[in-house]
Amino acid sequence: MFARKAILPDAAYLEQLIRTHVGDGTLLPRTLAEICENIRDFVVVEDEGEIIGCGALHLYGLHLAEIRSITVRKDCNGRGAGNVLMAGLLREAEHQHVSCVCLFTRIPDFFARFGFETAHRDDIPDKVYKDCQNCPRLNACDEVAMYRGQLPQFAILAPAHKQEQPFPFFGAPGK
Repeated sequence: MFARKAILPDAAYLEQLIRTHVGDGTLLPRTLAEICENIRDFVVVEDEGEIIGCGALHLYGLHLAEIRSITVRKDCNGRGAGNVLMAGLLREAEHQHVSCVCLFTRIPDFFARFGFETAHRDDIPDKVYKDCQNCPRLNACDEVAMYRGQLPQFAILAPAHKQEQPFPFFGAPGK
């Protein structure tokens, strides 16, 4: 069993693997187009020539990266694939010189084994601004925010603002 960087021919399988964990709310959906566009973020775990798990390291900047879309095939749970996957993702974060890695999860005990600590979601604003505002569970989130490293002191993304409504149109110009 080993981890490697994903390549474009893996994308369709990764989309299927992620989709198996969307219905129960474990993962956010990722379209095939989104996976192809971000394939360089993904690491896969292979065992005997088959992909059995995947995860992505989304880079926000030197101050923050997020582990996301991390999953292992259900029939392969308990065989160490999650450990191999996390080692690969954390190696990539170190390679990129990222000072903080974050994630949101429902299984904090697993990630605590890798040095992740609980955080308040407001401590990780880039993640919140990018994904949480569009999530159907925005006001009922049951995920635990976690981080490893130094919490960011700034954000590069801004909150999405509602577009202001234009003034009502009262007729054609000149009338």
